Amino acid sequence: MTRPIVGIIGNQHLLNDDYPAHAGGAMNSEAVACVSGCIPLLIPADPRFVTVAELMQTCDGFLLTGGRPNVHPEEYGETPTEAHGAFDRARDAITLPLVRACVEAGQPFLGICRGYQEVNVAMGGTLYPEIRDLPGRMNHRMPPDGTIEEKFALRHKVTFTEGGVFHRLLGTSEVMTNTLHGQGVKTPGARFVIDGLAPDGTAEAAYIKGAAGFTLSVQWHPEWDAANDPVSRPLFTAFGDAVRAWASGARAALRTA
Repeated sequence: MTRPIVGIIGNQHLLNDDYPAHAGGAMNSEAVACVSGCIPLLIPADPRFVTVAELMQTCDGFLLTGGRPNVHPEEYGETPTEAHGAFDRARDAITLPLVRACVEAGQPFLGICRGYQEVNVAMGGTLYPEIRDLPGRMNHRMPPDGTIEEKFALRHKVTFTEGGVFHRLLGTSEVMTNTLHGQGVKTPGARFVIDGLAPDGTAEAAYIKGAAGFTLSVQWHPEWDAANDPVSRPLFTAFGDAVRAWASGARAALRTA
C-alpha cells in the first residue's frame, strides 16, 4: 500500500543572503518517514502558492515544524517589539487557518516548537516574546555554541498531568527533553489544554480538548533522534497511526476524556 502523506510546513530562507527558498529540516522528514511510516512532503507555506483546502485534500496529516521566525503578535492582538524577533507572515497566513480547519475536520497534526505556539495562537491564545526575561524562568533557548548533538541534548524535565493524554501515551508522568525556543505560551487559547510543564512553569505539551483527531503539540524538538529517543518514538508512532487511520477514512481520536 502507498504510505499516507504528511505535509511538513516549510520555512522561508535566503540562501547566500540572496536566493529565496523554502526549506525544512532533514530530521523532520526522517522522523515522519522512518518513525511515523508516512511520506514526508515539504509544503511552501505561502498563500500565493497553496490554499488550506488544497493542502487538506492533498495531505493526510501535517507536521507543524519549528522555525526561527515567530508568529506575528498582531495575530494575538499585541504590538510587535524588538523582543518578538523575526516574522513570517506568509506562514502565519497558512498555518493558523490550517490548524483551525484540522481541528474542525478531525484531521491529524503534530505541532513542534513554533508549531506548538501556532496551535495556541490559532485557538485564540497569546505568547510571551522572551521566556528568559520572565521572573523565575530559565533560559530555554538553544545553546549558542557546541555541536548539533550538544545543542539538541536533553536539558530539562517535563512533568505531565497525572493520567492525562501524554502520561497515557508515553507511560510516564515525567520525561527529559531538549529546549531550543525563546517564546512560550502566555495565555492558552480556547480548548488548548496544557498537559505538561517544565520545572519553571513553562507550558511544554498540549492538546485540543474535544477535537475529533490527533492534535498533540510540544514545545521541545522530538524530531531529533526520533527513532531512538524513548519520548520521541512513541509520539511520532502515535502520530503515524492517526494519519493512517485518517487516510483509510477513519477519524483517529486520541482519548482525552
